[in-house]
Formats: sequence, structure tokens, C-alpha cells
Amino acid sequence: MRKIKFTALFLCIMLLATALCGCGKEAKPEDTTTTSKNSVGIHHAVITVKDYGVIKVELDGNTAPITVQNFLDLAKSKFYDGLTFHRIMSGFMIQGGDPEGNGTGGSDKNIVGEFYANGFENPISHKRGVISMARATPYNSASSQFFIMHKDNATLDGMYAAFGHVTEGIEVVDKIAESVPVTDDNGTVLKENQPIIESIVITD
Repeated sequence: MRKIKFTALFLCIMLLATALCGCGKEAKPEDTTTTSKNSVGIHHAVITVKDYGVIKVELDGNTAPITVQNFLDLAKSKFYDGLTFHRIMSGFMIQGGDPEGNGTGGSDKNIVGEFYANGFENPISHKRGVISMARATPYNSASSQFFIMHKDNATLDGMYAAFGHVTEGIEVVDKIAESVPVTDDNGTVLKENQPIIESIVITD
């Protein structure tokens, strides 16, 4: 009985990890010593999702300056505008920011993963409303894909670079997580059903 329970738990954890895979190739990560000073401190972003509403997030540049600077740069360049949430798992998270719309894409660079398993102190726990970076298996493979937690899941702590949290619009996250149809247990969403990110605007 214990062996069966352990096997089920292991499979569950592996499924969750698979759901957060980003682009399938690892590029050379950006130099961590050249992070802009603008990323230090607290920043705010407004994510507008077509037909769903607005999600406001606070970005913690003190805890994860590399990750926040990457997100700021992409948002300010309008990289995210018109992309989608392509993977949705109710009770877990909603994932977006992939130009391919299928979990395999990213921007033209990868960044260093700011989390404990990769040698970084990051005390942000993956609680409901936390925003974090998706990645492939290599620790330094995060690029543009991010996810927002629908419910708490501490098993991700220390393994993914959390970098902020929702301040307004958690009900929009709920609506997306609970109403968008998926095709499998991994949260795959058909292209025609993927919620569209109209824009991500950095407000300060």
C-alpha cells in the first residue's frame, strides 16, 4: 500500500513539473553581473486578458532582479502583446507567454534561474496568486514563459523562480483556470480556446 501511495505521489509531482516546462532548448543564459539597477525594488504590471479582464501584479526586483528585469524588458518591448495562456490546470496554475502557443517557444535569450536549487535565495512561496517563471529541465532555461498560481503548491518552492504576486484581479485567474476547456491532464489548450494577452503594461 505504501509503495502504491508513493508511486502515485511521484507521478503527480512529475505531472506538475511537466506542466511548467518552457522552451525545449537551452540557450546560454544572460550574464548575471550586468543586471540593470532599474530592476531592484518593486515594480507593477497590468496584464489585460481579452474577454476576461485585468490582472495586476507586483514584481519583486529585490528578491529576483534578473527575472524581473527580463520580464520588464519583454513587456516594455510589447513581446507579450497578443500571446496567450496556452496551458491551464485548474487548482494549480495558468501558464502563458509562449510565442509558439504550445509550450516550446520563448524569447531570443534565456536567463539564470533565481531559486534555491540553482544557488539563489528566493523566499517567495508558490502560493495562490504568485507569478513565477516556467522553464525546461535545465535550471537556466527560463525565457519568456511565466505562470500564475491558481492555488498554493509549495512543492515548486526552491525549484522555480517566483518573482511577484497578484494584487488585483485574482478572480480573473480563477475564471481562466476554471472555465477554459483543456484537452488532457497536462492542461493543454487548443489554440482557438487560448485566452489572449492583449497587453502587459509596466506602470512603474
